[in-house]
Amino acid sequence: MTIPAELYNTVYLGALVILTVVLGFCYALYTQERLEHPKKEMFLPSALICVIVTAFIGTRPISHVFVDMAGYATSMHIWKIPNINYSWSQLNLIFDNFRIFFATNEYPIEWFFIIIAIVYFGCMWIACRKIFPFDTLFAFIVCLGAFSTFSFGTNGIKAGAAASCFLLALAYNKKTWLAILFAFISWGLHHSMSMVVGAFIIVKFYNKPKFHFIVWGISLLIAAAHITVFQNLFMSVADDHGAGYLGEQQFGKGFRIDFILYSAMPVLVGYYAIFKKKIQSDNYNTLLSTYLLTNSIWMLCMYAEFTNRIAYLSWFMYPIVLIYPFLNIKWSERQYRQAITVAALHLGFTLFMTYVFYG
Repeated sequence: MTIPAELYNTVYLGALVILTVVLGFCYALYTQERLEHPKKEMFLPSALICVIVTAFIGTRPISHVFVDMAGYATSMHIWKIPNINYSWSQLNLIFDNFRIFFATNEYPIEWFFIIIAIVYFGCMWIACRKIFPFDTLFAFIVCLGAFSTFSFGTNGIKAGAAASCFLLALAYNKKTWLAILFAFISWGLHHSMSMVVGAFIIVKFYNKPKFHFIVWGISLLIAAAHITVFQNLFMSVADDHGAGYLGEQQFGKGFRIDFILYSAMPVLVGYYAIFKKKIQSDNYNTLLSTYLLTNSIWMLCMYAEFTNRIAYLSWFMYPIVLIYPFLNIKWSERQYRQAITVAALHLGFTLFMTYVFYG
């Protein structure tokens, strides 16, 4: 039975609600002993969920409901005429040449969307497996329930695939050559990732969360004051495509308090974990500092026409940064219950934005 395109998001979120409730009951039964003596989680459960969601999203019908999807299908149909060649000058080196390869060889367009879904969810799952070896399924479900996950898995697929690939750079940040490789592939999939790669490099050289908290706070004040000098600066050095994204909103909503509140959750958790509970973790510092810096750049560009796409350059790592201290660091006798609460609120925000705010 074919699911109508209009129902895809509802089916997707409905399944996540069920999975979150089931996992919540399981984690509510766990004791502190599990946290103190963790065992690497079985491979199959999370891998199976990854395969199912990849197949579900990858085989979705080609429809204008998924916005950019129809545009990709149309352009690749046009490109079947063999007059477009591979080029190092393509805006998105890997992604654009891959599209040309698919179109000129007249491979079925459905295969293209399946491969992109494999990259998107596969990289996300591998990153969760690496970062959360004892709680891969829980972390992966939280990632799937993020506000932007469905959208960038079905609409902004180029940015989504690039962002998921960059998660691997974060996951393997201790292995420099692997981090560089994944960062390069990420940039090759979508050139906007140059901002994220730049932030990651800064963090690698100066991984001091206190400094990045200050940068985030100052950026928030600048955004609240509607100071767009940095947005104009970024627009002046960007290419024509990037400048179009950074242009002043014509029909936007201005200061996005909803996006600010959403973005602030990992910040508040991070502040409590580092400065109140005195948690010391190089991996967490890297994740949190990279998030703080990229989210700061979004706030400096908050009044751009496509502010949601710029926000995604920090939001794609949001669920991992949010849940990390509850799963990977011992700091409370009740942290599994806290993890359940955070996961429920996180998914609740997605449901609210989907059915109430945008509803």
